[in-house]
Amino acid sequence: MQDESDSKSVSSWNWWPSWRPTSTHQLRNAETKILDCVQNDLWARFVSLPTQDKIWTVSVTHKTPQAPPNPASQRPLVMVHGLCGGVGLWIRNLDPLCRSRPVLVFDLLGFGRSSHPRFPTDPSQAEQLSVDSIEHWRQALGLESMILLGHSLGGYLATSYAIQHPKRVKHLILVDPWGFEHIPEDGPAAARPGCPYWVEGLISVASRFNPLAGIRAAGPWGPKLIHRFRPDIKSKFEDMFDDQTMTQYIYHCNAQNPSGEVGFRIMSESMLWAKRPMLDRVHLLPAGLPVTLIYGARSWMDSKTGNEVAKRRPTSYTQTVVVKGASHHVYADQPEEFNRVVQSICDSVVD
Repeated sequence: MQDESDSKSVSSWNWWPSWRPTSTHQLRNAETKILDCVQNDLWARFVSLPTQDKIWTVSVTHKTPQAPPNPASQRPLVMVHGLCGGVGLWIRNLDPLCRSRPVLVFDLLGFGRSSHPRFPTDPSQAEQLSVDSIEHWRQALGLESMILLGHSLGGYLATSYAIQHPKRVKHLILVDPWGFEHIPEDGPAAARPGCPYWVEGLISVASRFNPLAGIRAAGPWGPKLIHRFRPDIKSKFEDMFDDQTMTQYIYHCNAQNPSGEVGFRIMSESMLWAKRPMLDRVHLLPAGLPVTLIYGARSWMDSKTGNEVAKRRPTSYTQTVVVKGASHHVYADQPEEFNRVVQSICDSVVD
């Protein structure tokens, strides 16, 4: 693993009270343990933006390309994580998906090892800050175009990016995307059917605090909260790690200085809905841009939203795929099927 990280790049959030058992160093160590599982060529470094912010970026390429390079196969697949996530959560997907093209993943601005700036208090401006950071990141890497995949919050931001920078996206893949539906008539506090209890717990405090404030407020008990309320994180990766590697990674990602989660809170209503629903804007996507939505059959996200997206793009390619046995984290619950579907989409992009 080639790591060109610069510890000074995130020095603005290096200091923490000693009772909170986290640090950028611990986050880096937890992530390194995960990425050490990658079998192909891995490159990792901070990408500097014109705003002086830095985006932590990981690129994986196949050691032995299966065919001579061509423009289509050199177009990367870029994957954007959701709320509370980071590059490490893609560990089941990096090796399988890099066989035909480079795979790039990064920590969204305000999350993980990327810079943690202050987000504007206006929902549209907070969204724009994230979208602009993705475009600045693309420019810094010199990417002409990409296949763009976003999970949950990442799907919302990826769609906003594709609307504003349509020439840069060849296929938009939305995995259990957040923020598309409208707030229900009975108010934002209404829970979704099948919504996990830990999400309902976060909703109960979301109107007063940042979504992850409890993890930080718990101090040395913060890691135990992750273990207790998110046992699924460990179980999704237990065949790869028989210890608390993944839950420790998630803890260190989210026990840092609140930034991206503040932006999310500004953009959301009680966490489950966006103040600016994306269904109102999907018609702004280019008619020629293919869109595929991937949902978990057991997810608390409603796969029928894919049908609504298709209705608002009547002359465009819009497909919905439902993966059996998968919950919200489709890429980790059913990685083989998820990777197969995404690989098929990538193979279909020829120009």
